Amino acid sequence: MRIDIITIFPEFFNSSLDFSILKKAQENNIVDIQIHNLRDYSENKQKSVDDYQFGGGAGMVMNIQPIYKCIEELKSNNSYDEIIYLTPDGQKLNQSICNNLSLKQNIILLCGHYKGIDHRIREHLITKEISIGDYVITGGELAASILTDAIVRLIPGAISDETSALNDSFQDDLLPPPIYTRPSDFNGWKVPEVLLSGNQKEIERWREEKSIERTNNLRPDLLS
Repeated sequence: MRIDIITIFPEFFNSSLDFSILKKAQENNIVDIQIHNLRDYSENKQKSVDDYQFGGGAGMVMNIQPIYKCIEELKSNNSYDEIIYLTPDGQKLNQSICNNLSLKQNIILLCGHYKGIDHRIREHLITKEISIGDYVITGGELAASILTDAIVRLIPGAISDETSALNDSFQDDLLPPPIYTRPSDFNGWKVPEVLLSGNQKEIERWREEKSIERTNNLRPDLLS
């Protein structure tokens, strides 16, 4: 899989993509993540990528020219399944979206800033718009990092135990059951006996019941 990230702050990704699963996935050639500095595609002397919005109003808008040039140059070298704009007013990210995107071959992630991007890019080039939640952050870099991590960990080979990703929270619209490790008794706080029984059928039944119980208590909206 190839992920191209377009940003005005490429240095942001020097650390966010260089840890744990993301780092190993790149080293093992499971995913190729390329960062593109949008300012490199600006055609003005100042290499600026924003301007005042037509009609007046507070806040700057990301220019159409450098975004268009960057995306078109990428498209001339690769075929992309999705060109995604990270924006607060996009479709709210969920596990189903991540599952679907993990099956793609090539995607572009465009990080927004300021008041957003010239709407003509959204109308003519963007194929999907994604939000990580109903709130506003300074820029799309954090959102792009979250989406990249959520996608890559689902690609076969990214996690040594591939069944682990299939059992993650939200895969079946349920929260996970409680989990425990050694010691089985700590300060009198004991692990449920069923988990120590060795009876896998009963353990799975207990986990399913607790998963439904936790979802009903904490996220009843998922059950609907």
